[in-house]
Amino acid sequence: MYSGALGPKQREGDGQAPEGIYQVGGGQLNPHSSYHLSFDLGYPNAFDRAHARNGSYLMVHGSCVSIGCYAMTDAGIEDIYSLVAAALARGQRHVQVHALPFRFSRDWERDHAASPWLDFWRDLAAIDARFEADRVPPKVRVARKRYVLR
Repeated sequence: MYSGALGPKQREGDGQAPEGIYQVGGGQLNPHSSYHLSFDLGYPNAFDRAHARNGSYLMVHGSCVSIGCYAMTDAGIEDIYSLVAAALARGQRHVQVHALPFRFSRDWERDHAASPWLDFWRDLAAIDARFEADRVPPKVRVARKRYVLR
């Protein structure tokens, strides 16, 4: 479940959910969340800050209710939270989370050709394609206000 319309979160209170590549570390996990379990997505990240976007407490959580967060069933967050916690407990410093607007199917560019977010989504599609090909989270950086694969 997500909030708002297609397109990334721009500012606090806009009801949008973030889109992009985020890093989740141990300090972002909340096992005592009011929404069953949760973790802070890490918004705004370097990309968001480069675009002067703001907001806080953008969470991935259970209870299936949201105004800007990524909400899911309690069973869904238990699966995701457990995987993130296990990776961090075994020494991984961060877990990369891809907050994508939709699946990048064969016709996605045609379907969204008029969107002002098309170039942004092309960058996300390239990152997603690398992940799908390698099955390893790709190394990503921000340069000139764009996501760039390393």
